[in-house]
Amino acid sequence: MYGLKTEASFDSAHFLTDYYGKCENLHGHRWRMVVHLESPDLQADGTMKDMVMDFGVFKRAVRALAEELDHTFLVEEGSLSDATLAALEAEGFSLTILPFRTTAENLARYACERLTEQGLPVSQVDMYETPNNCAVYRA
Repeated sequence: MYGLKTEASFDSAHFLTDYYGKCENLHGHRWRMVVHLESPDLQADGTMKDMVMDFGVFKRAVRALAEELDHTFLVEEGSLSDATLAALEAEGFSLTILPFRTTAENLARYACERLTEQGLPVSQVDMYETPNNCAVYRA
């Protein structure tokens, strides 16, 4: 089995709905997303012959996803009132509305799904909330 790994970081804010602790309040993280690819075989021909994937292509895809999530407020769909969302947007805040609770676990799964949709053979995503704590999603 062959594998590749790259990572990218992004800064964003979030809060956890229906959580009883510090994380129910708005706060931010320097998220670190580590993406692993895995393939039983290397590509047979073309410019990526004898590679799982070109590192440049891999890094661009991961960094583009990190850029989408960088310096935005990650909001669970339905967790804030329409009036609150409208007020934040009117103030010029960047909002990313997601159809799930914005936990590290769900963000790891989201990254895996988004990159897999682009044809990357993702096997695992590690989503670090802090330097010492991460959630792992395996495809």
